[in-house]
Amino acid sequence: MILRIAAASALLTLVLAHGGHDQQPIPADADWTVRHMSEEHHITSFDAGSFFNLHDYDGSNEWTLDDILKTYGLRHESTDHIPYDEKEKAARSVIKLYDRDQSGSISFAEYTIGTAQGLTLPDFGWGPGHHGDDEYEYEIHHFEKYHGDDATEEELTHPEDIAHFQKHEMLEQQAERQEAMDRMRIVEANIPMKFRRNG
Repeated sequence: MILRIAAASALLTLVLAHGGHDQQPIPADADWTVRHMSEEHHITSFDAGSFFNLHDYDGSNEWTLDDILKTYGLRHESTDHIPYDEKEKAARSVIKLYDRDQSGSISFAEYTIGTAQGLTLPDFGWGPGHHGDDEYEYEIHHFEKYHGDDATEEELTHPEDIAHFQKHEMLEQQAERQEAMDRMRIVEANIPMKFRRNG
């Protein structure tokens, strides 16, 4: 119960820090980049440079295959049904589209110049590109949409809310079990049966 209250309190703090949940409608003809920024980040005004920097996860001034997989949400569990070779093929096609010097990655200059010349990130039909952690994805795609800033624990009854808090409880129980085992000098469960003493 304490965990649920703490998690609900943390979510309310995230919601207040993130802003309101009044999302602007996305034009029907919007490209994948515009839809991604609106749905995943609630940002409606941006340029190519800010988009690139937001998705340059390690600050290296280049997008690697891994950066592209993450930006498209292809590392997120919601895309587990897509075979990895398809994901990699899609990401490599993005690199091929922008990579003028054939380095195997996309530099800031390659992306911004390519965008200025009319290139856009392709839409592979795999969604908006979930690349946040579980807390962020729950908050932005469920909590903000269906609950207000003044939501109480009693109102968090949707299947998504229940699954979210069950996952928290499971993780807390795993941590408690690990802590208990860490305090033991010998963890009998780790000893193969053939080496244990009988009786």
